[in-house]
Amino acid sequence: MNSIFLTGSSGFVGVNLVEYFESSVFLKYQRAATIEINQDVVIHLAGKAHDLKNTSTPADYYQVNTELTQKVFDLFLASDAKVFITLSSAKAVADKVDGFLTEENTPDPITHYGKSKLLAEQYILSKVIPEGKRVYILRPCMIHGPGNKGNLNLLYKLASKSIPWPLGAFENKRSFCSVDNLMFIIKELIEQEYIPSGVYNVADDIPLSTNEVISILAESQNKKLKIWNISRSFIQSIAKIGNVLKLPLNEERLQKLTDSYMVSNRKIKTAIGKPLPLSSREGLLKTFKSF
Repeated sequence: MNSIFLTGSSGFVGVNLVEYFESSVFLKYQRAATIEINQDVVIHLAGKAHDLKNTSTPADYYQVNTELTQKVFDLFLASDAKVFITLSSAKAVADKVDGFLTEENTPDPITHYGKSKLLAEQYILSKVIPEGKRVYILRPCMIHGPGNKGNLNLLYKLASKSIPWPLGAFENKRSFCSVDNLMFIIKELIEQEYIPSGVYNVADDIPLSTNEVISILAESQNKKLKIWNISRSFIQSIAKIGNVLKLPLNEERLQKLTDSYMVSNRKIKTAIGKPLPLSSREGLLKTFKSF
């Protein structure tokens, strides 16, 4: 049974992690509390998520994503804990991807969210890891699962009202990350001492188009959902208006829904040496059925 020092326990990933590792003993970090690490494993999930409403200041991202990560990592190095796992993001590398994003891509983030995550990564990688300790930086793409409230929830709301999907003219491929697959990977990293420290992308096996995701959503609700091929230029104009009027569809959300963003999970799967428990399709079906 592992003892785990956990930050971000109240977030979506944190709640799932506590449930997944139900036999473990947790010390849950509370915001602004004094940090003392006496556990075997440190899992650092606390972070400032990307703000689609643009109400956050740049300092908000660096204070949490960079400075808090540095602080927790320094205390890990000074402690007797053996394993450190932190969630970074694929967006620490790139906001747009040609082909598959791999760990070899040169990071060039655009947003303060991505830059703050990258600075935390660079700090960790600049340190010498003492013998007997292992350090893992995970870069997941869009994480989803039961209880998720992100863009997939927006898709569900449209489908539940039988509103036709208006973005059928956009052809893309996107990687997703089932929270079940993420939990499986974290478990393997903790238990398998042979997995080397380093940076690992985390994604489900097969990227899917948004139209395929819509079809899976319709199947999960036993509905037939129409897909409209409305002019791309017209939709892009609506998204620009959405920036100003704070509509559900703005340019950033349109990009998330329709741009291609494929993430390779080859490195982490090779390191673990086991298949992921859920396919891309199975993970999305589970998420949508929970809605």
